[in-house]
Amino acid sequence: MNSDFKTIALVGKYNRSGSTGSLLRLADYLGKRGHEVMITAHTAENCDTHDYPVATLDEMGAVADLAIVMGGDGTLLNIARTLVDHRVPLIGVNQGRLGFLADVSIDTMFSTLDEMLSGQFVAEDRIMLMSSVEREDDVLIAAYAFNDVVVSKSTLGRLIEFEVYIDNQFVYSQRADGLVVASPTGSTAYALSGGGPILHPTLEAVVLVPICPHTLSARPIAVNSHSEIEINLIHADDARVHFDGQQHADMKIGDRVVIQRARNTVRLLHPLGHNYYDTLRQKLHWGEKL
Repeated sequence: MNSDFKTIALVGKYNRSGSTGSLLRLADYLGKRGHEVMITAHTAENCDTHDYPVATLDEMGAVADLAIVMGGDGTLLNIARTLVDHRVPLIGVNQGRLGFLADVSIDTMFSTLDEMLSGQFVAEDRIMLMSSVEREDDVLIAAYAFNDVVVSKSTLGRLIEFEVYIDNQFVYSQRADGLVVASPTGSTAYALSGGGPILHPTLEAVVLVPICPHTLSARPIAVNSHSEIEINLIHADDARVHFDGQQHADMKIGDRVVIQRARNTVRLLHPLGHNYYDTLRQKLHWGEKL
C-alpha cells in the first residue's frame, strides 16, 4: 500500500443507484488493501454502506488523502470544485459517456488501481477558475468553475450586449448569444463547439470564445491565466451566467462578472502511460474515415 493514500474518499454519481454495486466492490477492494475508506453522504443514500463511515464532501476533504470519483466527467467537475480548497488529488473511474477527465476504465479498474495506489501514476495539476457576479456594491454569487464560465442569453432567446475588459483594459463591446470563458480543461467542452482552440491542460492560459456573435470578425482569444477578466452586461432582456453548466445565476443590466484564476489547482492522477494526445485522438475521432 502507498502510505500517501491512507484515507480514500469514494464518490459515486449523484442519484445513480445503478452504480452502487461497482462502488461497494471498490470499497471492499480498498479495505482489503488496508486503506481507510469513506463514502460521501449523497452516495450513501443509494446503497448500503453500513461497513464504512459516511461524511460530507467538506468533512472528507479535511482528512482524505485521495478521492476516487465513479461517474462521468460531470461528476468529476462537481467534486473538483468542492474539494479544490482541500487540495485532495482525484482519480476518475469512467461510468459516463465521454471520459476526458475520468480516464480509468471500469472494466480494468482493479488492475489499474493496483498500479496507481502503489505509486505508479502520472500527476497533473490543472487550473480552476474563480468567478463572482457583482451588482453595484454587492456580490450576488461567487463560484468555482473547472471547465468554464458562460454568460449567455436565457429563456427569451434574444441577443445580449456586453463589454469585456482584461486587466482593466477595454477589449471590445459585443452583441452575441453569449461568451464562454474556459480553462484549458474546458477548452475541449463548450468552447470547442464554439470554434475555440484546444489548450493543453498544463498551459497557463484562458480562452474567451464568443457564442454566435453578431459581428463575424469576432474571434476567440487566449490570455494569460493570471489575467482578470471582467464582463459587463450592457443590454439584455434576459441573461444568465453559468458555472460548469451546473450552477447559475440570473443577471440584470449593469451586472458584471469577474473571472480570475483560483488560488489552488486541481490535481488529477492518471494511469501510467497517460498521453493527452491519445485521449484527444480517441475522444474526437481524429484520423477516422468519414
